[in-house]
Amino acid sequence: MRLLLDTHILLWCLADDPTLSKDIRAQVVDSKNSVFVSAASGWEIAIKTAIGKLEAPDDLPKAISICRFEPLSITLAHAMKASSLPRHHDDPFDRMLIAQSILEGCTLVTRDHRMNAYGISILPA
Repeated sequence: MRLLLDTHILLWCLADDPTLSKDIRAQVVDSKNSVFVSAASGWEIAIKTAIGKLEAPDDLPKAISICRFEPLSITLAHAMKASSLPRHHDDPFDRMLIAQSILEGCTLVTRDHRMNAYGISILPA
């Protein structure tokens, strides 16, 4: 399975946060699955860390690499898809994750129920 982690799921994985269920954690660490982290999540984390809204690893790329997560760049096709999505969700980072899920054939791992409105494959966390 191809999994794309929502930003909060990424942070829970990196922090070994018990908020993340054992079932979801098992899916994320299963070597049969490809686990992706969007550049949009890195951007969101960097912005929110800089303004003091959250804490994250000092070396996020290294932490992602240690977990064997694969970085997913943002392409022009992703940007165009995000801009054409219905306005069910206005968060630009989440809209990018939705677009990437659609175009990259990924299941989005999230606890955000608003994502369901897009009819994408979701692994509820």
